[in-house]
This record gives sequence, C-alpha cells and structure tokens, in this order.
Amino acid sequence: MADEARQMTPDELEKVRAEIGKLMAETAKINAEARWYPFVAAAGVFAAALGLLKIISAM
Repeated sequence: MADEARQMTPDELEKVRAEIGKLMAETAKINAEARWYPFVAAAGVFAAALGLLKIISAM
C-alpha cells in the first residue's frame, strides 16, 4: 500500500489546480443560471395564459 501513495509532480499539481478552477467556474455559472429559471418559467406560463385569454376573448 505504501507504493500507492506518491508525491505529485509540480506539473500534475498545476493540472489538478486548473481542473479545480474550471469546475468551480462551471459550478458558479450553473448556480447563477439556476436562479433565473423559475422567473423564465413563470413568464412563459404568464404569456401562454395571456395568449389563451386573447384567443378565447376573440371568439
């Protein structure tokens, strides 16, 4: 088991740090977008309801 635990080279460490940074940026983007989804969905439902009312009132 002692053979499995080895020191990472500076290049490997830099690669891991870059991957962590990329994942953190992607997570921040997803979290920011997730805050707006309920508002967009509500606006879509509202627009559909208005369209339906307009069609019904035109009859």
